[in-house]
Amino acid sequence: MTPDGLRRGVEANLRSLGVDRIDVVNLRMGDRGHTDASVAEPLETLLALRDEGLIRHLGVSNVSAEQVAEARTIAPIACVQNMYNVAARDDDPLVDACAEAGIAYVPFFPVGGFRPVTAERMDAIAARHDATVPQVALAWLLARSPNILPIPGTGSLAHLAENVAAGGLRLTDAELASLA
Repeated sequence: MTPDGLRRGVEANLRSLGVDRIDVVNLRMGDRGHTDASVAEPLETLLALRDEGLIRHLGVSNVSAEQVAEARTIAPIACVQNMYNVAARDDDPLVDACAEAGIAYVPFFPVGGFRPVTAERMDAIAARHDATVPQVALAWLLARSPNILPIPGTGSLAHLAENVAAGGLRLTDAELASLA
């Protein structure tokens, strides 16, 4: 992740998208758990590209709370993109911190793999709502915090419709508590 490599990557994306500016570029820090890696140098490179008008907003991905805090001392951060779902909640405090700071939290793998007990509960909730388990998982995320913007994979128009329908699914307080 050299400054030159980051610039080339942004320029290649601009060309392939046929645009003059990319709305959001996320600095991906590799595998989670490397909290000793500083975001400073690569983020400063992206900040320079933003100042040149090639990027509108900056985000970070696969980061710890400490790395988000460091990033915020360098530039405004529009979003954090980490793995988070009903079964993988290590980022609960970070989701809350982002909400307080007005930063979007964009969970990848939002429908996740569920533990057997959670899967049974998810099945029961889905049946009560005439919904799918992935819809329940997305509805849980949307109920979790207003700053969460899930990015579920979509392989067809039918799958897209299923994902969008999750936005109308309202889980009860008891259902949300059963998934805690």
